[in-house]
Amino acid sequence: MIRRLLLAGLVVLSACSGGMPTGRLQGVVIENPTPKPSFVLSDTDGNVFDFAERTAGKMTLLYFGYTFCPDICPVHMAQISEVFREFPALARNAVVVFVTVDPDRDTNDVLGPYVASFGPQFVALTGTLEELEVAQKAAGVPVAVISGEGPTYAVDHSSVVLAYGPDDLHHSTYPFGTRQSVWANDLRILGSIGSG
Repeated sequence: MIRRLLLAGLVVLSACSGGMPTGRLQGVVIENPTPKPSFVLSDTDGNVFDFAERTAGKMTLLYFGYTFCPDICPVHMAQISEVFREFPALARNAVVVFVTVDPDRDTNDVLGPYVASFGPQFVALTGTLEELEVAQKAAGVPVAVISGEGPTYAVDHSSVVLAYGPDDLHHSTYPFGTRQSVWANDLRILGSIGSG
């Protein structure tokens, strides 16, 4: 339901995202692109997922969040999903890796349907708190911190999406509030990096 509402709201925003990409990235550009981080977690089927190995040669978007997040996480995921819907050829060599920072509530039964609702390019990973801390540090994002008490606690976490081209280098980062037109422009550019 949340995804449907977000996608409906993005229809208006996506009207200005058509046309050709500008030829330059509009996100936060990494001046000297760095290699993908190396970490190992588990997917929602319980299989080992080596991040660098399993995403090699693909445009990869990496995000650390949680399914109970009320705003940032579903907005990011819905925006990316909408670009893949508009440009299906782009989605064929892309993967979005959603790493939970709330493994206690984000069980595999919760994570699986959550990412599946955004599209087949989305995969979810989990692990112990220690493993997730290692992954966040490897990716260079702040380690998430639980805020509040009781079953409705929040998790303060990084709000950026890290983007890697098919050349397996980190080229840009996207904070919360990134416009749909920027996503449409940049994902098309990122998808072509290293393809020539």
